[in-house]
Amino acid sequence: MAPQELRPRDRLSQVQAPADVVIRTQGLTKAYGGRHALDGLDLEVPRGEVFGFLGPNGAGKTTAVLLLIGAIAASGGRAEVLGRPAGDRPTRRLLGYLPEQFQFPGWASTRELYEYHADLLGLARREGRRRAGAYADLVGLGQVIDRPVRTFSKGMLQRLGLGQALLGEPALLLLDEPTSGLDPVGIRAVRDLILYLRERGTTIFLNSHQLSEVELTCDRVAVLHRGRVVAAGRVAELLRATQEVEIRAAGLAEAAIARLRGLSVRLEGGDGRWVAEVAGPEVIPELAAAVVESGARLEALLPRRETLEEAFLRLVGSGQDHTSPAART
Repeated sequence: MAPQELRPRDRLSQVQAPADVVIRTQGLTKAYGGRHALDGLDLEVPRGEVFGFLGPNGAGKTTAVLLLIGAIAASGGRAEVLGRPAGDRPTRRLLGYLPEQFQFPGWASTRELYEYHADLLGLARREGRRRAGAYADLVGLGQVIDRPVRTFSKGMLQRLGLGQALLGEPALLLLDEPTSGLDPVGIRAVRDLILYLRERGTTIFLNSHQLSEVELTCDRVAVLHRGRVVAAGRVAELLRATQEVEIRAAGLAEAAIARLRGLSVRLEGGDGRWVAEVAGPEVIPELAAAVVESGARLEALLPRRETLEEAFLRLVGSGQDHTSPAART
């Protein structure tokens, strides 16, 4: 996906959205047959950021997205999108949405599909043709724009869906598992596109299980569990500093290893690489001295930080929700 310059279009002013918030929910609830898929969701998404929406299966993520785009009605609470109640018809024209599972007729080409959706958006034919070509190029399908989509790979189909979600030049883009089933090359291409769109001022609401990608692309995240937000904030704020230090050293003798073990709560590893759990940061200089004074070559001493995956598991546990099929969204 080689980004190219497209005409910038800031439509937020058309709906008089707050300058700082594009999504706000208060006590948002959705019940299916007496069971709550969402149970008092409170959420704020700042403008111009990539916002990660995380949670185990059954936590209510897809239900929340469907409420935000107005596809279903809430059982209680409030939701505002771009300064208007969720589902507001004029505002919906300013949204782009890529569901996790989508399907296009296999006989159609990218050009035909994009021009058809441009017509649904009410664009003039000339403008629809321009955007069809521009967004096919943006998502890396320009060279195959006239091929039937039944010949596309999984990655190409995912790019096709992304381009379709962008045709309306949305102020807010909602992506539900945009890298599902993609190989590393495809994942990198989607990541680059998301970062490019953020640079152009698009707010992106990202629902994903690819936590390593979320950590690389998102400014903030919210972790949803059993229909409620259990943690939210900037990614760095959600990650705990650990008491572990990675030590890389060459020529470390047994006596030095024994000294490191004496300084550590736990020491694991070998072959030039160890991980030491320590009682506190004040011990770290002593670890370095133990290596250097032994005559070994200290190659690296790296304090470890909790990954987003580790934080996620800490916040939601195993993530096994025993909910009804209706609430598993």
